[in-house]
Amino acid sequence: MPGSDEGDGPAPRTLREERTPSPMRRTIAERLAESYREAVHVTASREVDAETLAGTADRAGEGVAITDVVIRALSAALDAHPSFNATFEDGRHRLYEEHNVGVAVAVDDGLVAPVLADVGSKSLAEVARERRRLTDAVQAGEHSMADLRGGTITLSNLGPLGVDSFTPIINPPEVAILGLSRLRERARPDGGGGVTFRQEVRFDLSFDHRVVDGADAARFLGTLAERIEVADRYLDG
Repeated sequence: MPGSDEGDGPAPRTLREERTPSPMRRTIAERLAESYREAVHVTASREVDAETLAGTADRAGEGVAITDVVIRALSAALDAHPSFNATFEDGRHRLYEEHNVGVAVAVDDGLVAPVLADVGSKSLAEVARERRRLTDAVQAGEHSMADLRGGTITLSNLGPLGVDSFTPIINPPEVAILGLSRLRERARPDGGGGVTFRQEVRFDLSFDHRVVDGADAARFLGTLAERIEVADRYLDG
């Protein structure tokens, strides 16, 4: 009825469950909070032709995934843009020779990023073997803390979960993290008045604006796109 007090007050809530975060989840929460407090997050995105990327993974044989090809292409892009292969702490931007790529792995309580050491010195097959070894160790809970240290950049792949794009959060004290989404077919002009369908992939690069700028990120993504489009060069290692 108009003017009635019936229904006034908060909506009822029935508690279904109360959870206490696990030690790993608390650590993840603290790290993410640290990242947002310290780093100035900006994300730049680019869609890239992925026909060669997909073909390279298929031709490389059993055990090599698209993630492994992307890691090799990422390393090649870091050669041209070393400012992203870096950390920023204590007011110092430290650039590193080795490309130590952390690869985010989902576990029951969150994400863990074991580090593939010195990717630039490894063949595609070696990258694949090491990534599988580290992934298996993390998922089995058999990794060591040493496996998680020394990273210079991180890759997070949500493509297998059907994600089209996302904003990855920098893993401090690193300067950047690259997000990889699923491959999709897109229509493109074929030059003859018709269309052709090709696979594309989207990369989302989150970077610390305190030490690298948007133009730097755009150039980095441009180089990465070039390396992805000639990914078959990594087949011979």
